[in-house]
Amino acid sequence: MTHRRTRGTGGAKGPDELRRQIEHTRSQLGDTIEELAAKADVKGRAMTRAADLRDKAGAMTVQLRSTAAQAGHAVQGKASQAGHAVQGKLSQAGHAAQSRASHAGHAVQGKAAHVGHAVQGKAAEAGSVVQGRATRAGHAVERRAPQPVRTVVQAGLRHPRPLLVAGAAVAVVVAAVVLRRRREGW
Repeated sequence: MTHRRTRGTGGAKGPDELRRQIEHTRSQLGDTIEELAAKADVKGRAMTRAADLRDKAGAMTVQLRSTAAQAGHAVQGKASQAGHAVQGKLSQAGHAAQSRASHAGHAVQGKAAHVGHAVQGKAAEAGSVVQGRATRAGHAVERRAPQPVRTVVQAGLRHPRPLLVAGAAVAVVVAAVVLRRRREGW
C-alpha cells in the first residue's frame, strides 16, 4: 500500500494539488482501515455465521416436522384402512361360521366345544406371543418413529384387547373349517 515517490517527479504543483492528494490519501487509508477492522471483527463474523446457521436449522426443523406429520398421517390412514378391511372380513367369516355351526347340530356342537377349547388355548398362547412381539416391536418403533406415529403405537399398547378379540375370531373360523374338513373326510 505504500508508494514511494522519487524526489523531483510527480510532486504537488501547488497547495491546492497537495490538499487534494492528502484528502485522497486519507480516504484510501480510511477504506483500508475499515476493511482491516471488518476482517479483525471475529466476534461479529461469528455472530453473523451463527445467525445464518440458526436460520438454516429453523428451516430444516420446519421441513422435518412437516415430513414427519405427513408420514404419521399416511401411516394412520393405512392402519385405519387395514383395520376396517380385517373387521369386514372377520364379520363375514363370523356370520358364515355361525350359519354352518347352527346346521351342524348337537353332535358337532360337542366336538366343536372340545376343539374350540383346544383352539382357544392355542389362540391364547399365540395371542400372548403376538402381544409380546407387538410390545417389543412397538417399543422399537416408538424409539425411532416421529411423535405422531408414537402416539398411535402407544394407543395400541394401552388397549391390546381388540387385537386379542380379532385373534380369537380368526381361531374360531379356523376351528370351523377344520371341523368341516374332518366331517367331509378331507
